[in-house]
Amino acid sequence: MKLVTAIIQPHALRAVTDALREYGVSGLTITEVAGYGRQGGHTEVYRGAEYTIDTIPKIKVEVLAEDADESAIIDLVIAASRSGRIGDGKVWTTEVHDVVRVRTGERDADAL
Repeated sequence: MKLVTAIIQPHALRAVTDALREYGVSGLTITEVAGYGRQGGHTEVYRGAEYTIDTIPKIKVEVLAEDADESAIIDLVIAASRSGRIGDGKVWTTEVHDVVRVRTGERDADAL
């Protein structure tokens, strides 16, 4: 089992969730996060004063998936969130050793 984690632009969230839902993903976790990558921060002007914003708002999407679905989910997230500009985000996977549904006690694939 894998945990697919994606950091994406906020405007791409709807396209990503729609693509995952269409693929058959039954659950995911979405978190508002902030950070920076190669683009660093940016400057903004407010009432004539310039401010440096060190972090940029992003969305973190996490999906628990069967090993067989890992590549398809990664490809879907990339296709739905790619704009071709700097700051589109990152996708990575983590090995998950055990998953338990709290309500029923089901484990692993049955817990998805």
